[in-house]
Amino acid sequence: MPRKCAITGKKSMSGNKRSHSLRASRRKWNANLQKVTLMVDGKPKKVRISARALKALKAQQGN
Repeated sequence: MPRKCAITGKKSMSGNKRSHSLRASRRKWNANLQKVTLMVDGKPKKVRISARALKALKAQQGN
């Protein structure tokens, strides 16, 4: 399964890791994905969504 948010489409980001001497080597920042069960077309479905999307969904349900 790809490291991608099912709602927002957020993926991993890449960049440089910098040592004390500022030598650059490649690294990756993974999206903060959480497994949650959502109702999709009236049926419960397990999906991986980002923590920010989950927070937004919970805020919408509260109003």
